[in-house]
Amino acid sequence: MNATTPPRLAVTAGEPAGVGPELLVRLAASDIAADLVAITDRDLLRRAAVSCGVHIEIVDDDGTRIPRRPAGRICVRHVPLGAVERPGLPDPRNARHVLDMLALAADGCLAGDFDAVVTGPVQKSSINEGGVAFSGHTEFFAERAGADVVMMLASPELRVTLATTHLPLSAVPSAVTSDLLERTLRIVAGSLMSLFGIPHPRIAVLGLNPHAGEGGHMGREELDTIIPLMEHLRAEGMDLLGPLPADTAFVPAMRDRYDAVLAMYHDQALPVLKSEAFDRTVNVTLGLPFIRTSVDHGTALDLAGTGKADPASLFAATRLAIDLARHRTSS
Repeated sequence: MNATTPPRLAVTAGEPAGVGPELLVRLAASDIAADLVAITDRDLLRRAAVSCGVHIEIVDDDGTRIPRRPAGRICVRHVPLGAVERPGLPDPRNARHVLDMLALAADGCLAGDFDAVVTGPVQKSSINEGGVAFSGHTEFFAERAGADVVMMLASPELRVTLATTHLPLSAVPSAVTSDLLERTLRIVAGSLMSLFGIPHPRIAVLGLNPHAGEGGHMGREELDTIIPLMEHLRAEGMDLLGPLPADTAFVPAMRDRYDAVLAMYHDQALPVLKSEAFDRTVNVTLGLPFIRTSVDHGTALDLAGTGKADPASLFAATRLAIDLARHRTSS
């Protein structure tokens, strides 16, 4: 990729029985400024186009970068289904198909064939029922790339990162260690500089307990772990705010004081983000050697096959992938 060519993006269709394939064909029908390569079964893509009443031209990808993609045209790297999809009814026989899509996209990014990967939603339960232990895209790509990663959810107004992701709430306190927080904050700060072009990132760190522990009266994790680690990193020059109580960290008066938030667990901050920007929120995996963005919603099995699913989140994820790829190229 250079300044005159559009970024080449791998786009995975996600769960075949969900809305991902339909969202992908709507993306293909648009004039979005990227060289799109669908990673999926080409016949699944054709059926999705029929469901949506969209006409697209599907051609096999030969690896050639193009200066401009015509609206309605998309290249495909064919990954065959294990079983023909039934909209709304995930089939564990397609677990390997889904994982093969992700592996192909990741390996293509690592080889430089793609400038970023944009992922559609997957059905974790179906993959596990297919006999493969799978906890999510983030963990899959981290293992594939051999990288330490951090999950970020980003909207135009707010960026939220997570110290822990898919853990039961009872397991969070013991997981929030000094080592985890240091690794996470270093990845977040580095990514804000390298990916988002923020030269001196300011990160707000949430407390684990209500009122950030209330001086130890509502828990000691802040006093024993979070504050000492923050002081250590501040001494190195990292700009950290907090620890802040989660119930006041997101009020408008606070948002001008930071570039991103580090939350201690999944549901501490994401309800705020999703309630105000659900269709504009993008999942970004920080710490990978390649750019990965994703929709921030599930497979919407109840809408699959109707052609009515809203593609706004996929468009947002694609636009952010384009922006991040261009920034990486120019920096």
